[in-house]
Amino acid sequence: MSSLALAVRDSSTMLRRNLLHARRYPSLTLNVLLTPIMLLLLFVYIFGDVMSAGIGGSDRSDYIAYIVPGVLLMTIGSSTIGTAVSVSMDMNEGIIARFRTMSIHRGSFLIGHVVGSVLQSLASVVLVGVVGLAIGFRSTDATPLEWLAAFGLLALFAVALTWIAVGMGLVSPNVEAASNNALPLIFLPLISSTFVPIDAMPGWFQPIAEYQPFTPAIETVRGLLLGTEIGHNGWLALAWCLGLSALGYFWSKSVFNRGPK
Repeated sequence: MSSLALAVRDSSTMLRRNLLHARRYPSLTLNVLLTPIMLLLLFVYIFGDVMSAGIGGSDRSDYIAYIVPGVLLMTIGSSTIGTAVSVSMDMNEGIIARFRTMSIHRGSFLIGHVVGSVLQSLASVVLVGVVGLAIGFRSTDATPLEWLAAFGLLALFAVALTWIAVGMGLVSPNVEAASNNALPLIFLPLISSTFVPIDAMPGWFQPIAEYQPFTPAIETVRGLLLGTEIGHNGWLALAWCLGLSALGYFWSKSVFNRGPK
């Protein structure tokens, strides 16, 4: 069997393993999924009218259109906790040591985790999107190509954050530490343009919200889904995705190749 065929076979096996784990232990997935949904419902139904007036909207529907794209990106950030915890659990329960003694492709463990986590993240994004549609989000001005581009960016962003989360899980001494290490990926969307425009924030805080990976990605998805201009945000979002993917990949590969803890 060629090395490519071996890598594909073993990575597929590891992917099935991770998806089975997610099905057997759904509580972690449900917990990270409920956070963006609850925030979406909270801001729409409790603060929706006030927030809509703050962004120059006429009613709550304007704020729904504004907030949903940001919550979709937040969903991806929330999903990374499950990735970091899952990787840390494998690293600390001894299963990796057993894998190392078997004749399997060395990178299949990481690939299986990344692909499985990305699929779960995108499934969560779809569910949150359905909730958004149910409460009134509409994308009448976007073309099918813009919808496809928005989903492509969400997938690319999920790959980038998943590789970072895998690295966090690999360096964590235990599951609790892995969960704590991934918290910045949940916290960053809260200080981005998810809930309010950047120009509505205090002047000293605006650079913090603007120069981070979530804001250009949110503005790009928002522009694509609403059929508005995205300006330079599309290139910034793409650069962040590629940069974080490369960083996470080489970091995870380096840590994993050091050998067992």
